[in-house]
Amino acid sequence: MVEITYHKEGDFFVPNLYLEKENYENDYIIGKYGHLRLEYLKNHKKSEYIIMFMNKALRKHIVETDKQAKEKFKMLMNQMLEKNPIDENLKNTSSLEWIGLMNNYKYSIEEVILKELIYV
Repeated sequence: MVEITYHKEGDFFVPNLYLEKENYENDYIIGKYGHLRLEYLKNHKKSEYIIMFMNKALRKHIVETDKQAKEKFKMLMNQMLEKNPIDENLKNTSSLEWIGLMNNYKYSIEEVILKELIYV
């Protein structure tokens, strides 16, 4: 059993309690989808956020969600380009049209990712 120590503040004894830092993949840089999931948990699922924070599972959840979202984005983009190929000559001849098509694919895929992985 862990012994709890106290310090005195005014007339009260306050326990010396500290949370340990999470060490799950410290070298991984959390991207857009991980940050979106974190903000969603903070603002809409506070009890789930607090439980994960207290159990030192929050970082792991955010990192795993970010990785899943990036993998799903790559997979869906490849599928989208296979089903609806864009001619590479279009990039040279009409770059604005090519950018518009690619952005359309990107936003469609992001909508799926947000609904399936982030805002759940």
